[in-house]
Amino acid sequence: MIHKRYRRIVFFAARILVGFIFWDLFLPRIGLRGYSQKTRVERVRRSAAAFRAMAVQMGGVLIKVGQFLSTRVDVLPQEFTDELKGLQDEVPAEDFADIRKVAEAEYSCRLEEKFAAFEVEPLAAASLGQVHRARLRQMDVLENVSSSQDVVLDVVVKIQRPNIEELINTDLAALRTIGNWLRKYPPIRHRADVPSLIEEFARVLYEEVDYLAEGRNAETFAANFKGRRGVRVPKVIWSHTTRRALTLENVLAIKITDYDDITAVGIDRSEVAARLLDIYFKQIFEDGFFHADPHPGNLFVHPLPGHSDEQSEAGKVHWELTFVDFGMVGKLPANTRSGVREMVIGVGTQDASRVVKSFQMLGFLLPGADLHLIEKAGSMIFERYGGRSMTELTRISPQEVMEFAGEFRELIYRLPFQIPQDVIFLARTVSILSGMCTGLDPQLNVWDYLAPYARKLIAHEARISPEVWLREIQVIVKSLLAAPARIDAVLGKIERGEIAVHTPDISLQAVRIEGAIRQMVLGIVFTALLLAGVQIYLANMFYPSIALFGAAGICLVWMIYLGRKKPRP
Repeated sequence: MIHKRYRRIVFFAARILVGFIFWDLFLPRIGLRGYSQKTRVERVRRSAAAFRAMAVQMGGVLIKVGQFLSTRVDVLPQEFTDELKGLQDEVPAEDFADIRKVAEAEYSCRLEEKFAAFEVEPLAAASLGQVHRARLRQMDVLENVSSSQDVVLDVVVKIQRPNIEELINTDLAALRTIGNWLRKYPPIRHRADVPSLIEEFARVLYEEVDYLAEGRNAETFAANFKGRRGVRVPKVIWSHTTRRALTLENVLAIKITDYDDITAVGIDRSEVAARLLDIYFKQIFEDGFFHADPHPGNLFVHPLPGHSDEQSEAGKVHWELTFVDFGMVGKLPANTRSGVREMVIGVGTQDASRVVKSFQMLGFLLPGADLHLIEKAGSMIFERYGGRSMTELTRISPQEVMEFAGEFRELIYRLPFQIPQDVIFLARTVSILSGMCTGLDPQLNVWDYLAPYARKLIAHEARISPEVWLREIQVIVKSLLAAPARIDAVLGKIERGEIAVHTPDISLQAVRIEGAIRQMVLGIVFTALLLAGVQIYLANMFYPSIALFGAAGICLVWMIYLGRKKPRP
């Protein structure tokens, strides 16, 4: 372990945590909430900038952590995520002499002997390795192919950075220390097993530095989409691949976020977003194996030189969506996939009871969660926001959100949700994917894709499992049989004067006031905006609005802390 590096990371985290405790926990407690909030934006920006500078300088796992945090607009302030977005493309390149040593040690020969050409300047630099263009020697290719269609000469070579495993071990040791600190905070400990999440992160990292495993992942992905038009996966050149050097067919094309270039070649960006969603639906719900790192550097739009007869008549360009970098993949166990399918069916059919059921299947809910209240909130979300496009969602007024929050204030304060370990990378993938699709098509309406796919899943379940129909019929029959008794009970209570109207909002407001009405109003605003983000995220239907989270200005931990500490009726 590199002790100097370990100490620097731990001390940085300690400074951030002490600052959070002082500014966001201590000052509001002594009546200086307004002063704390006034300086919050600049403080958060400075912290993010400091982390970004440290990550760029030190590299390693810190880049990965920063890239992950930059996508978490669902729980982090906008100024924090905006500051870290540059880490997607800001990774400094390694000195070529050091890269050469790693490659030649892997190949047991000089690069000039292994390749006909090898570019010194890297094509791209990542946190764990970097990519160089190269060209295979023709005699090597012809000896290892069965047909002319298999001939690949232009390749890219991904080579690990020197001493990367030692850097990973050091950084993970620092993260484990920080994770042990965080788990001492009850609101975090009750909602996420931080040490387990770090171990899962470590497992994926160690898989990423095994390029033989990445090559197998690429071939698995290609096999899952074999015969499907419009999807491209690079071929693995196994004769030039080792554990620390991976050689792939060069398939680089238009970066998926180069919107002007995509439009310039005649490709409809909304079609790109639609295909991207459709491909991920198949990966998640059908294959249970998905590309878990869909950031812009790993996805390309490749216009094909010719047109199919069908497309030529329509005047459309034939193109492929190209995936690269399979170091980080997600594998969903059968029970998790069933829960995710249930959620999509519930969201697509706007059935709040099925959504709550999916939360239970996925382990999203804490013990003792009020299922009826959660279902009621879900039904209200479907009623108010169902069918709206992404652009319409960003225009929801804060007043409308506040009114919604007022009705479900108890749910806001309790926040009975937790982070299940086995879906954390799926959640990360969905978070990145949502932003990418919205960038391609700001008018994207998720309902247009979710509803048909939900019907497809329901039809598939019905075909393969007659028990599905029997289960649904049983539910309907039980409800019908119970209805007369329930109606009679309600009428009896009305006659006896036992029906009372409660106003929990008023009582809650009375017992939770701490000092001044102004503080309570601020609390409602912050929690209301947070609920919008949480509900949108958990429903896997709508995606958080940056404007709402920027206005909220409060992190998830602080909101949970206030909810637990304030008195309840």
